[in-house]
Amino acid sequence: MKRTEPNDNQIQLFHQGLHFKSHNIFGAKVTTIGETSGVAFTLWAPNAINVSVVGDFNNWNHNAHPMKKLSPLGIWHLFIPKLKSQTPYMYNLRSQDLQSHLKADPYATFSQIRPKRASIVYELGGYIWEDQVWERSRKEKNCENAPLNIYELHAGSWKKKAGKCDVEAFYTYRELADELIPYLKAHKFTHVELMPITEHPYDPSWGYQGTGYFSTTSRYGTPHDLMYFIDKCHQSEIGVLLDWVSGHYGRDPHGLYMFDGTPTYEYQNPYVRENDVWGTANFDLGKNEVQSFLISSALFWLENFHFDGLRLDAVKEMLYWELDGDYQQKTKGSLQENELAVAFLQKLNTVIKENHPDALICAEDSSIWPGVTKPVAKGGLGFDYKWNMGWMNDVLNYIQTPFEARKHHHHKLTFAMTYSYKEQYILALSHDEVVHEKKSLLSKMPGDTWQKFAGLRLLYGFMYTHPGKKLLFMGGEFGQLGEWNESSQLEWNALERDEHAKMGQFSKDFLKFYHETGALWELDHHPFGFSWIDPNNEVKSIFSYIRFAKNGDHLIVICNFSPDPYPSYKIGVPQQQQYIEIVNSDDIKYGGSGQINPKPLESVNEPFNNQPCHIQLTIPPLGCTILKQSKQ
Repeated sequence: MKRTEPNDNQIQLFHQGLHFKSHNIFGAKVTTIGETSGVAFTLWAPNAINVSVVGDFNNWNHNAHPMKKLSPLGIWHLFIPKLKSQTPYMYNLRSQDLQSHLKADPYATFSQIRPKRASIVYELGGYIWEDQVWERSRKEKNCENAPLNIYELHAGSWKKKAGKCDVEAFYTYRELADELIPYLKAHKFTHVELMPITEHPYDPSWGYQGTGYFSTTSRYGTPHDLMYFIDKCHQSEIGVLLDWVSGHYGRDPHGLYMFDGTPTYEYQNPYVRENDVWGTANFDLGKNEVQSFLISSALFWLENFHFDGLRLDAVKEMLYWELDGDYQQKTKGSLQENELAVAFLQKLNTVIKENHPDALICAEDSSIWPGVTKPVAKGGLGFDYKWNMGWMNDVLNYIQTPFEARKHHHHKLTFAMTYSYKEQYILALSHDEVVHEKKSLLSKMPGDTWQKFAGLRLLYGFMYTHPGKKLLFMGGEFGQLGEWNESSQLEWNALERDEHAKMGQFSKDFLKFYHETGALWELDHHPFGFSWIDPNNEVKSIFSYIRFAKNGDHLIVICNFSPDPYPSYKIGVPQQQQYIEIVNSDDIKYGGSGQINPKPLESVNEPFNNQPCHIQLTIPPLGCTILKQSKQ
């Protein structure tokens, strides 16, 4: 007779924290024994007295289908004949205090849409992928000397259907593919990063308080619909990253929290069990079964859905906890290293790279932990990239400073280069910076309306010419005025206004320029790819620097963060030759004042700014000017 329960070796590996495909043995599997088809259920609940499978098929009777305990460490199993795919179900667990706990399946691959809570039997097989060309070439597209320009997306609020409410207003994954992919291609984004699309009950959590680590949220369709979306992105040469939350999870009663009435997925220690900041529970990263669960989840999304990489949220909160020296009580401001998290992250990244060496693994980490992107073999955490939170904080602080006071904060835009090569960085202007009364990027700018748009164009000019890969949250590309709100779509009607339309055109043109210009990404992580010309002109709030390509070609970048123009500005250059202006954010077609340099600029063989030569040119107000060598 065909076995449906896991074998002894699989169970042993799971309890040792070494079963990295545990989703293949746990959860609900449609199978056939002899001539009888049905569903096999397998669950880990180490401290439950008994467990049963319940659903409409047995009128939610917890006595109808009790599970068999396969091992003393709490593996439960049951085969129910005649059940089919698409059947809703849950587990009823009786804890040691004789209380009943109705739980969703931790390994479910599909779930009912909120406010319903049941898991759904779903057969993942059967989707026919057509992204083989992308899969073969992914290594070249994900490598460090390629352009990496990520569009961060919240699937439920990019666009909504007019006249529809709640779930009916959401675009499905398939509809989103048809609408979004042409938009991404037009803006030359190389990747789209989906904010968490694992199942979660509360929309305003944005997916960061999850209840399903193998279940794509049913808000936007089925797992096959998500596969279709990713497949179509790949066929259009767009990578897809998943925002994956490995540190904490929601405390909803049907989720992982106190799963069998005891701390199962969370820490035993009550002082580190709860994440007070977000009202969540922290994964016990030292527990072997939790390691098998989480690493399996990471590989599940990479393998079954062809995601190109993962972004790990809140890594700092994993690396440190606020405890006293004896780890006995919370002491605000007293950060202690979480050795369990360090070991887990190293193990996670090692396993991912062993199985998917081309996957991009990014850390959203605001700490000063050394070696986040250093290989595990050399003592690092093993991430490919780290979000540069220091750059983000300094830049956003600076751009909100009144023009007349910027000279006192000049170093905020130069400081990042003092540590830029200690890690491999992504410069991220993410959703976190445009919510909770922080204002949109456009609204952060001082000055009148014209100055705000000029400042936003300048910000992007500075960001995309600065060393590091890039990430921009949706709506920033056309200068959304209001804060992001997950309950409404982006302000697409703003594009009917001239200033937003021109802002959108600038973004489209500038991101295309970034994509096609090797000097802006070939040497992002090498000191010889960048050189300051003048980082110290705090009086005029001007920053000038050089970006180099591998073949020695270079760009001259001048960013003027003052509202004053400078019609004859002298700047050092590395070669005696003609330079031509190739980008100017002050161009009239972008809503600027038109103070450009239409003619070639002849360099003078006379040192200036520690360069052997110099030129003189017009510097526009709140403008980014980019020059290159003339080939004539």
